[in-house]
Amino acid sequence: MDFLTDPVFLSRLQFALTTAFHITFPTLTIGLGVYLVVVEWLWLRTGDLVYFRQFRFWSRLFAVNFAVGVVSGIPLEFQFGTNWGPFSATVGNFFGQVLGFEGTMAFMLESAFLYIMLFGWKRVGPKMHFTATILVAFGASLSAFWILVANSWMQTPSGGHVANGIFVVDDYLAAIFSPDLPLAFTHMYLACLEVSLFVIGAVSGINILLGRHTKFYLKSFKIAAVAALVVTPLQALVGDANGQEIGRLQPAKVAAIEAHWNTNKPGTGAPWNMLAWPDPEHERNYFQIEIPYGLSLLITHSPTGIVPGLKDFPKEDRPPIVLPFYSFRLMVGIGFMMVGVMLWTFWEWKNGRLTPEAAPGRKWLYLAWAAMAGGAYVSVVMGWITREVGRQPWLAYGLIRRAEGHSDLTAGEVWVSLAGFIVAYTILFSLFVFFMGKLLKKGPNMDELPPAGHARG
Repeated sequence: MDFLTDPVFLSRLQFALTTAFHITFPTLTIGLGVYLVVVEWLWLRTGDLVYFRQFRFWSRLFAVNFAVGVVSGIPLEFQFGTNWGPFSATVGNFFGQVLGFEGTMAFMLESAFLYIMLFGWKRVGPKMHFTATILVAFGASLSAFWILVANSWMQTPSGGHVANGIFVVDDYLAAIFSPDLPLAFTHMYLACLEVSLFVIGAVSGINILLGRHTKFYLKSFKIAAVAALVVTPLQALVGDANGQEIGRLQPAKVAAIEAHWNTNKPGTGAPWNMLAWPDPEHERNYFQIEIPYGLSLLITHSPTGIVPGLKDFPKEDRPPIVLPFYSFRLMVGIGFMMVGVMLWTFWEWKNGRLTPEAAPGRKWLYLAWAAMAGGAYVSVVMGWITREVGRQPWLAYGLIRRAEGHSDLTAGEVWVSLAGFIVAYTILFSLFVFFMGKLLKKGPNMDELPPAGHARG
């Protein structure tokens, strides 16, 4: 139980808990923003009131989610100063600027046009309103980009050098577009879309099951299903490419994720441990269920490709193993279940069971969507655990270790702030559930009409 008195561990735990809480909100904001752009475009193009009412209903959920995301996200950046001061002092020349870009370029853009999007229907014309919606969605996506720039740089620091204990930027573009960024951002952005699509589909499906506004919710369910049919398999392909890239950039992380101890010999394939229980002390697995050649195929796309084992790396440079091993498998397992739910959905659709008359009878389909909506959130958190724990013991990979970047705090001081965050976030989550529950219970206003002038664009 020594970890309970270790201020470095407690600061990591605090950041992990606050991040896991916060990340659930921008993931939905990003995808809902894109959905609002689509339905407003359909409204302007067709003049069909169902799309106007779609926008009005889902934009209210967007607003509540956005508000909680803002409040829960502010403490994250402050922790770089309070808990990780030496890290911030070392890399602030670049890292601090990137976080500043996120606030000034992305958050301010999103916030500035949010008021017009929500309350500007009677004050601006349809084209200006649509432009505001696009800029809100773009601002949310741009925010994700800058956050991934910062995090990807921590994974693969580039574009500069350390002089006198300070990171000096030599090439800003190389630092911004670090090797990890392209696939990491794409993977995370698709995850945001997946979360949003399955939330929209789950809310719609449960309401169809309850017989509430069936035609309205069937429309949103089908839009979500069509989009998810593209996003879910695409995410699997990007995830596969990202795994290969991590194998090249951070081989120790891959070895930990896969509980892979011994580098396979030339001409032989590395097996993939489908299940295992790692024993770091003795550098082995208590048990393992292997698929021959599987890991070589996954990481190198060759049945005999060389995959470095954990024993190739000094013990002090090895990440933890159990947590990323099982987090990764849970993330991937949920991803495959999403693909299965999509195939099931289109089988039902193809056989004419998603009409307004037949749709309310597809109980198990909607419950599967609800399960996958929750699973999508779990998958995002598991992905971040895999990514961040797999980077250990480094704050910036190969540049600064976590112990070197921690502020001079006692365990008691960190416990006070950690307890405060737990209480505050519990209250915040309760308020979120309360207001979202009210909006979902109220449902769409099927009598609402657009202001004069807001019809076809």
